[in-house]
Amino acid sequence: MSARGKARRRALDILFEAEARLLSPLDVLAERVERADPPVNEYTSFLVEGVVRHLDRIDELISTYAEGWTLERMPAVDRNALRGGTYEMLWSEEVPEGVVISEWVHLVAELSTDESPQFVNGLLARFKQLKPSLSL
Repeated sequence: MSARGKARRRALDILFEAEARLLSPLDVLAERVERADPPVNEYTSFLVEGVVRHLDRIDELISTYAEGWTLERMPAVDRNALRGGTYEMLWSEEVPEGVVISEWVHLVAELSTDESPQFVNGLLARFKQLKPSLSL
């Protein structure tokens, strides 16, 4: 797994843990940075901080375009992977959009349900298509 792939995995872990513990992802990130075992990659911090900064808009987009699914009904891994992937897709220019989709789909394929990769792929691909017309 690439360094950025590991950073995405760690960001997903932090977002998931924060939700499970009813904490701010920034607090969980700070705990991980302080503990530094393993060290937190700069890209992990970039992703978690970006998701937190744009969470309301990210959740609005996911809720709008996830046909037949509410945020609450989604598996927590999928919900948080979509948050990370949506942030990276729409607010980061560093990574090609196809790579963003592939990486987040790979994570849910490892960590979530059999249907999750197709669901996450479809929604992130839709955001890629809509990106030029979305007001962020």
